[in-house]
Parts: sequence; structure tokens; C-alpha cells
Amino acid sequence: MHPTGPLGTERRHRVDADLCRSVADTLTHDSRLAGLDLGAEVDGGVVHLRGSVERPADLATARRLLGRLAGVHAVWDRVRVAGRAPVALDIGAGGQAQYPENLGVDLRADRDVAVRADVSRPLPFADGCVDRIYAVHVLEHLIDYLGLVEECHRLLRPGGILHLMSPWWRHVNAVADPTHIRLLDLQTVKGICAYAPPGRRWRVLHAGCDGASVLADLTPLAQDEEDGAGDPLHLARFFD
Repeated sequence: MHPTGPLGTERRHRVDADLCRSVADTLTHDSRLAGLDLGAEVDGGVVHLRGSVERPADLATARRLLGRLAGVHAVWDRVRVAGRAPVALDIGAGGQAQYPENLGVDLRADRDVAVRADVSRPLPFADGCVDRIYAVHVLEHLIDYLGLVEECHRLLRPGGILHLMSPWWRHVNAVADPTHIRLLDLQTVKGICAYAPPGRRWRVLHAGCDGASVLADLTPLAQDEEDGAGDPLHLARFFD
């Protein structure tokens, strides 16, 4: 069920603090994560994972286990894998990149913009060149945001992740900004995956709604993976 509205500031801080304890317990005591150099903070139900691992599979396991905790809406990370930090784009970053090391991409020059580009058109980057893409409060501004989603698929390396975040259609923020021209829901994320063309399909790692925003973590399907629907038991946590 969708929440009826976002938590108040004081309660949100308390919920985040409790989630921090649950995340720390999982990282410390789950045998599947034993020995991994990982830590995390939680902000607004988003787990911000940091540290280093030797294998991509270790990070994937940590993301999966933390994403199962009640109250977690997304899992973002700055984890080094085999000594390499993730290369991340921040689409439409403006002056608010999600992490300082992200490469900001926006049409207008601003504090965190490193590359000026129209995000509604093909982006000036090579295929498979990045590990993470943050599209935070971007899709609602685009008439055809599916084109941008397909571009993100092109840019991500195997195992890369697209982090989406947009206002939930029932919250006032969705309609208060006159530059918003699209309304989104969790079911929209399901539709993005269902209608993606061959070669541009996604698997849902996580999706959530906090009463104000819709969030989703998506990873590209490999070329030889035909069915993008995924495990129905996993998807039932997110979608009708």
C-alpha cells in the first residue's frame, strides 16, 4: 500500500536512526556479510552504503539484504570494488549532486555541473562507461523521459545501477512546480521495465515510496537475459 503522506521531520529522524541500528546489525551479524568492510548511514529511508569489497557479488549481497529491511526505500552506495571507486553520473544535478565525487550533467552551468548537455537528447558519453547514474527529480520535467532511461541503460556497465527519484503523484510537490509535466507512481516504474525495448531492459533491485517521492534502483539486464520481469515474489514487495 502507498503511504498517505511523508513522515514528519522529527519522526523521520527517529525512523532513520532506528533503521541505522538495523543496518548496522545486519552488516555486523549476518554471516553472508562477515568480514566485509562496509558501513552505512540512512537518510529519508535511503541507505547510503560506503566502504570497500573485493568482489561485485559481495556488494550485490549487501544491497539485497539491506534492501529487505522494512522502511528502506533505496540503497545508494560509494563502495570501492577491488580498489576501484564507482564512476557516477548525476543527471540534472544542477547545484545538488548526490555525492561530491559524482560527475554532474545538466543543460545549465551550476556548482556541481561538470558536463553541460541536454538530458532529453543522447548524452556525450561512450557505451558502458559508468557504474552508477543518479536521476533525482529529473523525469518529471521531461515529456519523453523513456529516451533518457534508455540512454542510462546504454551508459551503464554490466552490474551498474540507475537510481531514480521523482515526486509521487499524490503529493503536493508533484503539482506545485509548474515545470513538472509528468506524474509518477510506483506502478510507473513497473511500466518502465515492462515497456523497455529489447536490449534496453531492466531488473528492479528495489522500489519504494515515502509518501512524497517515488524511488527505484534498476540494473540493466544482460543481452542474453530475455525475461525482465524477475522473481514475482520479489516484485510483489513493490508493485500491484
